Amino acid sequence: MSKPYAVPAFLTELLHARSPSGAEFEAQAVFDRHVRPAADAYAKDALGNRLATLNPAGDPVLMLAGHMDELGLIITYVNKDGFIYFDTIGGHDRTVISGRRVIIQTANGPVKGVTGKRAVHLMDEADRKKVPEIHEIWIDIGARSKKEALARVNIGDTATYDHEFELIHGSIGAARAFDNKVGAYIVGETLIRLAAARKKLAAKVVAVATSQEEIGTRGAATAVYAVNPHLALAVDVGHATDHPDCDNRKFGETKLGGGPIICRGPNINPKIYERLVAAAKKLGFPYQLDADPRPTGTDARALQMGRGGVATGLVSVPLRYMHTPSEVVDLQDVEHCVQLFVAFAQSLEKGDYAHW
Repeated sequence: MSKPYAVPAFLTELLHARSPSGAEFEAQAVFDRHVRPAADAYAKDALGNRLATLNPAGDPVLMLAGHMDELGLIITYVNKDGFIYFDTIGGHDRTVISGRRVIIQTANGPVKGVTGKRAVHLMDEADRKKVPEIHEIWIDIGARSKKEALARVNIGDTATYDHEFELIHGSIGAARAFDNKVGAYIVGETLIRLAAARKKLAAKVVAVATSQEEIGTRGAATAVYAVNPHLALAVDVGHATDHPDCDNRKFGETKLGGGPIICRGPNINPKIYERLVAAAKKLGFPYQLDADPRPTGTDARALQMGRGGVATGLVSVPLRYMHTPSEVVDLQDVEHCVQLFVAFAQSLEKGDYAHW
C-alpha cells in the first residue's frame, strides 16, 4: 500500500485559513509564521499585503505575486426573526450557494450557520427552474430574533463556506479555496527554498502575498509600486479543461497533473515566457500552454502596468470547478510550480530586465 501524499504544513495551514478579500487576517498570520524567518526583510502595508525580501541589494528586482484572498460573503442585513442576509465578495456561482454550511468570522470568534432557501417541495414548476437571486438566500444561525442574532454577529462580518481541504486520491485534493492559497504558498515557498539553497542570487527577490485580487487585483496594484520590480511573475489557478461539458475549441486544452500552465499573450513579456519554458524543459517535468488575447483576470494585469511597465509572466496551477466550494487540484502541479519559480529566479543575471 502506497504512503499517503505528504502535504506541506505551510500549504495545509493556508488552505484552512479563512481570508475573504479585505479580511485576510488568518492567511496573513500563516504567511508571517512560515515566510518571515527566511526573509532578509519583511513588511506589511495598508492593503494587507505581505512583502518578503531576499538579497535586498540584488539586480534585477524580481517580484513574485500570489494572492491570499478568497471568495466570501459579507453580512448586510438581519431581519426581525434573526435570519441573516448577505452580499457576495468575489465572483460566485449563485447555483451553488444554497444549502451550504458557513462560518462567520466575528469579533467574538467564529459563528456557524447554514445558507437557506425555500425547499423544492414548496416550489411550483417555474420556481424550480429559477436560480435564486442573492437577496433571496439567507444564513440561518439558529437565532430566534434580530436582537439575538446581532448579539452574535455584526453587519460587515464576513463568512466562508465550511468546506475544508482533504486529499481525495493520491496527490489530488479538494478544498474551498485552492484559488489562490496555492499561489500564496508558491511565492512564499519559493523564497524559503531560495534562502535555504544558499546559492548566490543575482536578483533581489520579493515574494508578495497579495490581498483583494478577487475584487480587482487591488493588492498587486499597490504592491508593484512599493516593490518597483524590473520583472514579475504572477501565479494563480487556471481552468483545467479535462472534464465533461468543457469544449476545448472554446477553452483550450489543459489538464490536472499536466504541469504548470504558462501563459502567452499581450499581458506576458515574450522573454519571460521563453525563460519559463526553458526552465521547465531543463527541470524535465511537463508544462502546458495557455493563450490569452487580453489582460488576464489575475494579478499579472496589475503587475504589467505598474510604474513605467514591468516585464511580467504568468504561471497557473490547473484547477477544476473554480469558484465552487470544492475546487480540485493535483498537488504535484503545485510542487512543480515552486520548482519552476526557484529555477527562474536562480537563472537571472545582473541587468537582465527582459526589455524587447
